[in-house]
Amino acid sequence: MRKSLLSFIFLTAFIFPSFAQKEIPLYPGAIPNAKEAANEETNTKGVVRNVSKPTLSVFLPPVGQSNGAAVVICPGGGYGVLVIDREGYEVAQAFNRQGIAAFVLKYRLPSDKIMRDKSIGPLQDAQQAIKTVRERAKEWNVDTSKIGIMGFSAGGHLAATAGTHFDKSLIENKEKTSVRPNFMVLVYPVISFLEAPSHKGSRSNLIGSSATDDQIKYFSNEFQVNQSTPPAFITHAGDDTVVPVSNSLMFYEALNKFKSPSELHIYSKGEHGYLKTPPFDEWFTRCINWMKTNQFIP
Repeated sequence: MRKSLLSFIFLTAFIFPSFAQKEIPLYPGAIPNAKEAANEETNTKGVVRNVSKPTLSVFLPPVGQSNGAAVVICPGGGYGVLVIDREGYEVAQAFNRQGIAAFVLKYRLPSDKIMRDKSIGPLQDAQQAIKTVRERAKEWNVDTSKIGIMGFSAGGHLAATAGTHFDKSLIENKEKTSVRPNFMVLVYPVISFLEAPSHKGSRSNLIGSSATDDQIKYFSNEFQVNQSTPPAFITHAGDDTVVPVSNSLMFYEALNKFKSPSELHIYSKGEHGYLKTPPFDEWFTRCINWMKTNQFIP
């Protein structure tokens, strides 16, 4: 996927010569649910570890090209690392070329060392990201009714959690700003924490190896869908041996019960990560078409 995406970037660079990017602290004040701890974050070849200071990287379309839509992007990595270049910054630039504002969320990675309750830390960060984009929509030329959340793998679990657990705000929200995303984009996502379909690493990192049945069900997002759940574009590979395709099937079926205008694309090959196939522009074009069909972009 990286080679295909980079080629696409280079071929279109002369049309869109620059991208506005600024990394800002996610929280203007104290980080909620945090313990005092040293900042041990590292970034090696686009893979971030030990995130304790969450940030939001702002990617805005070229002046005059914005269509008002925005996407908060949650990179994957099993809740243990963040694949922030390939599943974050590069994707944000592709959205910019479509006139869509993008915000890469460097969310806290669950750890008892830095959090009082590690199970809710990433969700707090996702809610804060949506809240931030919605409250600064005028500044960033964003339509508050067209703010989506996207996630890859465990980042897909986080995006789906944000899309199914928005009724309770886990952050300070005096303005009562909605933390509900208007749509979700889920790429080979972890959805369920049940034993069979679960990605055990993601589940263990987020809720631990001795989680209660209630915790497992709470974070099994196929059980959390209702009539208020935003629609989703979902893509997965049938040969994925890391995160079984049943995760996406179950979530789509749950959405479909409520007649959600969601869309599911399953590729016969692609494994986990879409490293060789399908090409980035193949599934990404389908995503853009779905966004057009549902009037999130013109």
